[in-house]
Formats: sequence, structure tokens, C-alpha cells
Amino acid sequence: MPSKVSCLYLLTVVCWASALWYLSLSRPSTSYVGQLSIPIRQKNKLTKNVTFSNIRTRPLNPHAFDFVINEPKKCETVAPFLVILISTTHKEFDARQAIRETWGDESTFGDGVRVLTLFLLGRNTDPVLNQMVEQESQIFHDVVVEDFIDSYHNLTLKTLMGMRWVATFCSKAQYVLKTDSDIFVNMENLVYNLLKPTSKPRRRYFTGYVINGGPIRDMRSKWYMPRDLYPEAKYPPFCSGTGYVFSADVAELIYKTSLHTRLLHLEDVYVGLCLRKLGIHPFQNSGFNHWKMAYSLCRYRRVVTVHQISPEEMHRIWNDMTSKKHLKC
Repeated sequence: MPSKVSCLYLLTVVCWASALWYLSLSRPSTSYVGQLSIPIRQKNKLTKNVTFSNIRTRPLNPHAFDFVINEPKKCETVAPFLVILISTTHKEFDARQAIRETWGDESTFGDGVRVLTLFLLGRNTDPVLNQMVEQESQIFHDVVVEDFIDSYHNLTLKTLMGMRWVATFCSKAQYVLKTDSDIFVNMENLVYNLLKPTSKPRRRYFTGYVINGGPIRDMRSKWYMPRDLYPEAKYPPFCSGTGYVFSADVAELIYKTSLHTRLLHLEDVYVGLCLRKLGIHPFQNSGFNHWKMAYSLCRYRRVVTVHQISPEEMHRIWNDMTSKKHLKC
């Protein structure tokens, strides 16, 4: 006889499919790229989740948002070795499920190396999608949502929400991976070759694919940066937002620093600005790829992340790599 969880899961999949089919037929496609969303802020009201009340100076960027879906007890019993924060959007249920069933599976390493996976979202302008994510959260308990509008230009808020969550509810974790829902992660390479659970935990540590570049002034570009927002000719070194790893103590440091740092819509650049203020230099690691790579077993064994991987590809790559661990390159 099917379990209650199995029935709920099947119901969720059917509901997601029906909702997305309905939205595609009866509503215009919701695309946020190139639009500047205005965050919804709570006026004259204390947030329910007060964080770091010892900051005395008036914040420039107060991040005055409430958690509308939260998992505050995820780290109460045992502190995880690694927290995975995955930036996602409401319609990407298939991608989230593929991650849950492959590299984001929290049981992959057993009790020896505890991994915790969380999906980060804002609020959608469509109440149907918000309701679907709430139902998904009730089944999997791995979704965190704050009440800003979920859009491309609010990706920075989404990452800061993840930093806030780690600092507030999981500060005893050792490391954090921030990545996106179209990324494949070689977890064995990440955990055993890069982070090394048997080694002494690092502090003020940050690594990924480091970019040294400057602002794009072409208004037609997805990465356009106005001079009035960022007048400097060069960005500080920053890690591609497709995937970077840092010691958990850095989450609180970045979150606190962000409160007094003017907000930029380019999330990875903004994190780089906070790191510069903190005097933390990100380490270059060639295993983090912010582009798509054709799959081969030996090539993927050498990487940490690969970009632009569909849910179907994710399953195929994961199954191939796990079934061929005995093969040598």
C-alpha cells in the first residue's frame, strides 16, 4: 500500500503539471529578465525574524523582509558539514526534484558527512505558484522563502536571505555551497577533495571561479551596470554566482556587511564588494565551471560544478557516474 508521503509527492507532481499547463495557456509568460523589481518592504513593523540586533548604526540596506516559508529547526540536532543553498524559481519544480534525487540528496554521505540542502525563493506575483511552492515545502521541508518579489534583479536579495538563514539558524555548520538549479555538482570532488572533512575547518574562506572584470555600460546587456550605481572602472575580484563555496563564518560576515553596502542587482559582483570590505580574497579554483561542458566520465570527475544542465541530463550524468565508480580514467 503506498505511503502517505508517496501519495503526497504524486499529488504534488500532478498539481505542478496542471498548474504550469494552465499558466502556459491562459496567462502571459512571466519573465523578469531586464526588469527592475521593487522589493516589498514592511513599514513601521518589526520583522518576525530579527537578526543581529547588536548593529547600532542605521543600515543602508536593512533587508527588512519576513520569512514566509522557513525551516528554522533544520540544524537543531546536528550541525551539518555542508549547507547547500540553491537559488531557484517557482516554475523549476522538475529541476528541484532532479537535484533532490541526485547530487542534492542529503543521505548521499550518510551520518559521517551530514549535508543539508535548501532551495531559495522570493514571492511570486502569481498566487497559484506561491501555493504550489507551499505545498511542495510541506512535503520536502527544504524550501525557504522571504517576502520580496522573486525576479532576476532581486537575485542579490535571494543570496542575502541564504546568508541570513545560515547565520541565524545554522551557524555551527562548517561550509556552505551557494549555487543555481541548473548546475551539476560533483559532490565527491567537492566534499572529499576540496573541503576534506577530516581536516581542520577553515575560517574566512571563499572559493570558486574568480572573475576579474569591470562593469558593462551597454544598456542592452543583461549585466548592464549604470554609472550612478557603480562609478568605478573595475569590479573587485568576485566568484561566478553559478557556484561558490565558503566557510560558514563568512555567511554572517557578508550579511552584516550587506546592511551597510549599497545594493547592486548583480549578485556575484555584490558579494565580491562585501568580501573586499571584509578583506577576504576569494581563491581561484578551476574546478568550478560557469559554462556548459559536454559529458564524459573522466572530465566530470575532475570538476566541481558544471553549468546549464537540464533535469534529464542531471539524472543521466548522476546515474552514469555513480554506477561507474570502479572504473579508472
